[in-house]
Amino acid sequence: MKTATAGARPAAAGRAGPAHRRDLLRQMLRIRRFEERCVELYSATKIRGFLHLYIGEEAVAAGVMAALEPADAVVSTYREHGHALARGVPMDAIMAEMYGKATGCSRGRGGSMHLFDRATNFHGGSAIVGGGLPLAVGLALADRMAGRSRVTACFFGDGAVAEGEFHECLNLAALWHLPVLFLCENNLYAMGTRIDRAQANTDLAARAATYGMTAHAVDGMDALEVEKAARRAAAAVRATGSPYFLELRTYRFRAHSMYDPDRYRDKAEIARWQQRDPIDTLARRMISDGELDEPGLAQLNADVEAEVAASVTAAEQAPVEPVDQLTRFVYADNEGLP
Repeated sequence: MKTATAGARPAAAGRAGPAHRRDLLRQMLRIRRFEERCVELYSATKIRGFLHLYIGEEAVAAGVMAALEPADAVVSTYREHGHALARGVPMDAIMAEMYGKATGCSRGRGGSMHLFDRATNFHGGSAIVGGGLPLAVGLALADRMAGRSRVTACFFGDGAVAEGEFHECLNLAALWHLPVLFLCENNLYAMGTRIDRAQANTDLAARAATYGMTAHAVDGMDALEVEKAARRAAAAVRATGSPYFLELRTYRFRAHSMYDPDRYRDKAEIARWQQRDPIDTLARRMISDGELDEPGLAQLNADVEAEVAASVTAAEQAPVEPVDQLTRFVYADNEGLP
């Protein structure tokens, strides 16, 4: 058994120097500060609907996206802000989408759970647990049939492992030798249910390996380890055209959603995981290695906070979709699409 700015960022093949580590740190800070601001805006009722935070899991998005090529496809989940930001979807477009504005990446029609961006091949999230898995398999099958060579990276949580489509999709991807990189973000909780209360075998990589694909578990709190594993996995998918599975063991520091009182987790458990904060871990390592100092870290934070503030200003000034345009971009009225 085997166990940015606008536009997709190119894979940093072989880049392991200070500049690359600084970029990983910056990407994680962008995700963290963006979501912290979203919490404030949600509390002020400027952002409505559901809001699922990625705080604590930033190393997964930053590390995986650094290993992908611009042409690769990315399929996400409803906890997708981090994926979209690290992929290169413009922050202004994401924040405008959170506000429901016409300048949003989904023209304000999707909100937090449905971010899409054609320019970066970001195929967006789904409000359905495991809903992206069939889409990813379909994209990979289309690539195979059309003779295209790319990886489809599919994110999903540990809760999706209990869904039927998880097993169906892994089986089909292995059976048909489809180029899918399955990325399970195992944060230990499917909404409020701890994994060992729902899964008889909690070694998710071992379960995936039973479908005949290479599968590994990775420390999802370490961006460098995530990138290394994702780069190796993506290279294997490109070389073989067959699927690969990574279980990224991570933890969300916040509740499942803004509506969740989070009474099912022990505060001491959360505190233990917070001691492994992926941002602090990489920053301390860089400071220890002489690649970053405290003033440099403060400046990086300030630059990110300025970017977030500018995205909020742009979103608040952006227009809403005119009422006479609300029937566009649906199956029944697609004429004249740009």
